Amino acid sequence: MTKTRSVSATRVIAAPASRIFDLLADPRQHVLLDGSGTVGHVRRSPDRLFLGARFSMKMKIGATYTTSNVVVAFEEDRCIAWHHIAQFVWRYDLVEVVGGTQVTESFNYDKPWAFAIMVLGYPERNRLSMVETLERLERAVTS
Repeated sequence: MTKTRSVSATRVIAAPASRIFDLLADPRQHVLLDGSGTVGHVRRSPDRLFLGARFSMKMKIGATYTTSNVVVAFEEDRCIAWHHIAQFVWRYDLVEVVGGTQVTESFNYDKPWAFAIMVLGYPERNRLSMVETLERLERAVTS
């Protein structure tokens, strides 16, 4: 049995899933929510994401570059996920719980070509960035 390569962070946010999902489904909000400091601005996108939607973002990790993404999971108020050309998947799962919504952000890098990001320590960096992203998400929906 092989282990899936992924990292995640979870936080209960005192807000309805619909409010949280609306922010996640609007790529223009991603720069405000990003805890990694790598997301720049939307280059091209629909106003609201949907299954199969394509959007591109200006990014910066050392050098500036553009990433093109496709939405691969979309269930209103429950989950949204996308991947870029390397097919590493960023996903948010929302579950209504007492007191609000449990939000789990995950990054799945279960591809043979993921060795470079593993060597550079990105899975742990990504997990730490997710913690910050969830804090920003909470501030955005509760303030």
